[in-house]
Amino acid sequence: MSDTRATFGFRDIDPADKPSLVRGVFDRVASRYDLMNDVMSVGVHRVWKDMCAARLNPQPGERIIDCAGGTGDIAERLARLARAAKRRRGGPDAEILVIDYNAEMVAEGRKRGLSREIAWSVGDAQRLPLPDACADAYVISFGIRNVTDISAALSEARRVLKPGGRFLCLEFSQPPAPALRAAYDAYSFKVIPAMGAMVAGDRDSYQYLVESIRRFPDQQTFANMIGEAGFQRVSFTNFTGGVAALHHGWAV
Repeated sequence: MSDTRATFGFRDIDPADKPSLVRGVFDRVASRYDLMNDVMSVGVHRVWKDMCAARLNPQPGERIIDCAGGTGDIAERLARLARAAKRRRGGPDAEILVIDYNAEMVAEGRKRGLSREIAWSVGDAQRLPLPDACADAYVISFGIRNVTDISAALSEARRVLKPGGRFLCLEFSQPPAPALRAAYDAYSFKVIPAMGAMVAGDRDSYQYLVESIRRFPDQQTFANMIGEAGFQRVSFTNFTGGVAALHHGWAV
């Protein structure tokens, strides 16, 4: 057993065990993943993702890594924005590479026949199958809290970005207002697992997901981690009172 522990929800586990446990969660929820996102957030996750894609501002000819990209909902938004920019400016298509550790999630995305700019790969955020300095932008949306070693994933993001490349991370976070935080905790722990049981037939996976959110670092702590990975001008924007946050940094 490793001397360093990893988290799986509220459990502390051997890091070697986490990848298979997380893979099991997403194997089970892949076919209902996007539906559950709509149900859990009452559709608000779509607004957050639209704002994330707009902040990344994809341009013609750019190579963009959508890490832990799941079924491709962020990638599709980026492809639409890149095409709009191409119509205004001309230039080649953008290339958006979705990389996800879970083959079931990638398969679900491929079934949808998304935009021509999107390519798919199964891969690990901590060991990306990519050369150094190959991408103009990197985005990870609701995925980084599921990796075994968050610092390693951030270092990999920095490695694959070109100088001047943009890093964006959209993730659930901690509302700073005590009243909202209490209400959100009550909703998360009492309602979301029950929804998972009803809609996806899987209470345990959604219990893990809400626990993993509570174990994730708060906004400033995570911003500090991004800076420690080598990014500059790190900032974050709270969405819906801090229920989610978009972190942004630059590779230099």
